[in-house]
Amino acid sequence: MRPDPLSDSSSHLGTWGSKQAMLFGDACELCLSPGLTSVSPQPQVPSNMGPSWGLLLLAAALGATAAARCPAPCVCDNLRAHVLCLNGSLTAIPDTIPELTRKLDLRGNSFMVIPAGAFLATPYLTHLDLRHCKVERLEEGAFRGLGRLVYLNLASNGIALLYQESLDGLFSLQQLILEGNRIEEIQPGAFGHLASLTVLDLRANALVYLPDMIFQGLQVLRWLRLSHNALHVLGTEAFAALPALRRLSLDHNELQALPGEALARLDGATRLDLGHNPITYVAEEALAMASLRHLFLDHASLQDVAPDAFARSPQLRILDLRENQLQGLPPLAGAGGLVKVSLDGNPLLCSCLLRPFHKWLARARVQVEGACAAPPALRGRSLDSLKSPEMRCSRLRPPPSPTAPPEQPSSAGSRQCPRGCVCSPDFHHASCENRDLRDIPRHFPEDTRLLDLRRNRFRTVPRDAFPGLKELVSLHLQRCSIRELQPGALRGLESLVYLYLTNNHLSTLEAAAFEGAPQLAYLDLDHNAFTRVPAGTFQLLPNLISLHLQHNAIGELVEGDLAGARGLRWLYLAGNAIRHIAPAALAPTKMLEKLQLEGNHLSEVPTAALRGLPALSELKLSRNPIKHMGDGVFLPVASSLQQLYLDNMGLERISPHAFTGLGPKIRSLYLESNKMNNIPDMNNFTGLEILNLQDVPFHCDCQLLPLHRWINKLNLYVGATCGSPAEAQGLKVKLSTTFQTCPGWGQGEAGETNPNKTKAASKPSKKKRLGKSPARGFSKSRA
Repeated sequence: MRPDPLSDSSSHLGTWGSKQAMLFGDACELCLSPGLTSVSPQPQVPSNMGPSWGLLLLAAALGATAAARCPAPCVCDNLRAHVLCLNGSLTAIPDTIPELTRKLDLRGNSFMVIPAGAFLATPYLTHLDLRHCKVERLEEGAFRGLGRLVYLNLASNGIALLYQESLDGLFSLQQLILEGNRIEEIQPGAFGHLASLTVLDLRANALVYLPDMIFQGLQVLRWLRLSHNALHVLGTEAFAALPALRRLSLDHNELQALPGEALARLDGATRLDLGHNPITYVAEEALAMASLRHLFLDHASLQDVAPDAFARSPQLRILDLRENQLQGLPPLAGAGGLVKVSLDGNPLLCSCLLRPFHKWLARARVQVEGACAAPPALRGRSLDSLKSPEMRCSRLRPPPSPTAPPEQPSSAGSRQCPRGCVCSPDFHHASCENRDLRDIPRHFPEDTRLLDLRRNRFRTVPRDAFPGLKELVSLHLQRCSIRELQPGALRGLESLVYLYLTNNHLSTLEAAAFEGAPQLAYLDLDHNAFTRVPAGTFQLLPNLISLHLQHNAIGELVEGDLAGARGLRWLYLAGNAIRHIAPAALAPTKMLEKLQLEGNHLSEVPTAALRGLPALSELKLSRNPIKHMGDGVFLPVASSLQQLYLDNMGLERISPHAFTGLGPKIRSLYLESNKMNNIPDMNNFTGLEILNLQDVPFHCDCQLLPLHRWINKLNLYVGATCGSPAEAQGLKVKLSTTFQTCPGWGQGEAGETNPNKTKAASKPSKKKRLGKSPARGFSKSRA
């Protein structure tokens, strides 16, 4: 059994969520059968009974009143404030549930949609169970008014999308269970109001990609459960806003490499589950998690682990590598805290090559679990029973190795594995990585789903290069010196979703190269030699979702470049040389949600090109030489934009009306490291969770007083400092006393004529009455 570092915090798992069967199992003091709408006649009051009898009758009368409000298909326990409406025919939330109900169980009904304000009549709820209710959509504000709710279970429904305000109002929620839905996308800010959440369960959904800062706002989250999804790509900042996280479950996904950069943001995490992912190799210093104690990489596809793979995780105690393809391990440098390594189920070759690892185990006093698979004389022997002289290399006939795989007989649905490659039938995974191959091998098993051909020297991908691989989902061709994809190169790959061509020498592409791969959704072409977007290439890719073209040499985007990419949602163009974007260049991509243009040569915001992008939620313009922003430059995307990056541009002036149209939807605004000394009025940016104003030389005179007042109302760390005048230089704008001499200083700070401040002050008082801190946002504990 795996050790559980959260076992001492079982309360986080929810007494109601884990013991639902006990809620109504015992006899209740006042229990109403379905459909009961009346009570028995009240007994006569004996004349000799005192006032206490009258109080009992009053309590009974109150119970009868509550009983009369119990919805027909439900059972109400009024003394414990529990309502049970199991497996009924309800199609809407009943409006006669007793107002004082604390625990409401609605499992097994048919709601389809949870409308806005569905629970306004039951403001005292602390536990709500909506499992198996056929819910497909949570409208924005569905749970508004449930400020006391601590447990919400929405497992086993059909929810596909979490909207930005779907979970609004749940500021006391501690556990959110969304297991077993169809969630493909989480909109940025969806969890922004869940400041008390400690457990988030997203297991068994359809998540493929986690964008940066997707969990923004979960400041006290301790356990994030993402198992049994289809996660393949993690943004490098996906976990950046989770300072309290202790356990992360990423097992049973499609991660093909250890996502070290994303995991490095988790300084406090003590347990990481990565088992059941097709990870083949753990590279040097791959994992930098300062507090990690338990790492599970079992049932993966590991063939090798670098000696210093865990050197930057000094607290690591338990390393689980069971059921991989490891023939051995090197001494694990830097992992001085290890106490146990589990290697059961690996094809361990107990030859002289394993002696260094064996000696290291003894020297470091590390317990090991595992047994030899070869040579025959040692087969079945446990590693801890071996003596060094027994591990010999002479006259050994080693078991199958990555460089000399056995000939495998053909069978239905399968072919032999090409020489020099490794094929894993259990994982439908084949790898010929770094074999110095000049030609693409053939005759892989027909049920191969992941094919890793990285770090070879193919130069050309010829026509029909992958015959018989109709089930292939993911194809890795990174760092293969590829200069050409011939027409028909991917023909027959009818299930292909992911194609990685990163770090090659491609400068052109023809649409015919993608003939026969209509399901392709993720195309990585970054770090190649493109000087322009390969026009027309995407005509045969109707399902393309994500296109990576960063770090090429593209100079401009012109009309027609993206023709055919009508389903594109994420476009990455960072690190090119783009100076101009034609007004119609992005017109085909009407579903575009993320546009990354940082590190290019744009001298102005491409306002005209942003027209016709009604779904754009993230725009990155960082590190472009944009010196001035005029009026209304973001108007075309003002209704959808949530994340805006304008940092490190040398920006000198922002027009007072540059942000016209932007407002409550904006969640993140990055303006750090620029040269302007003032910014426009942003009082209507009421939804901000991140605002970065560091390294901006603000001139702290009376013209900046509105900004000073606004920053003081925010519960965010913004980092704004004064650059001038001399007496204020280096002081925080929020704390500077230079504004105290400005006209109207006392009046504004007293809140007498500032309706915004009065309104803002009223909200915390309400939350304080509920026993919750009014703080919200990215850094609620800092000024």
